Amino acid sequence: MTTSDTGRGFAEDAPVFVISVAAELAGMHAQTLRQYDRLGLVSPGRTPGGGRRYSPRDVELLREVQRLSQEDGVNLAGIKRIIDLESRVEALQTRVTELLHELEVSETRRIAAESAVAATYRRDLVPRSSGSALVVWRPSS
Repeated sequence: MTTSDTGRGFAEDAPVFVISVAAELAGMHAQTLRQYDRLGLVSPGRTPGGGRRYSPRDVELLREVQRLSQEDGVNLAGIKRIIDLESRVEALQTRVTELLHELEVSETRRIAAESAVAATYRRDLVPRSSGSALVVWRPSS
């Protein structure tokens, strides 16, 4: 997951809301948030004393859980599965981006290495790119 600024001066993953504020922002009862935490639907941050702290991303997730449950009729087990799958998709998309970057870096290095090798060729020994033949030029004596 990425962290980006919410425009409020803190990252969207920053655990800043106490349970009562998060419940109000999500339009739920605090006990519902505790239940969702126990079920693993939303995992808020914790204070050293064990108190829950919700991030703006957590609040959005709570709203999505509520929408899936009330509007789409998905049960909590189904919602948990959806959340898990979306998390996996996000992780895989991140990995694909990393691999594409690594591929780009490798391709740049390959081209640089080929150029470096080509620069070391003697002038009388030049590989032909249009076939597998090698032409040797010898000046006539």
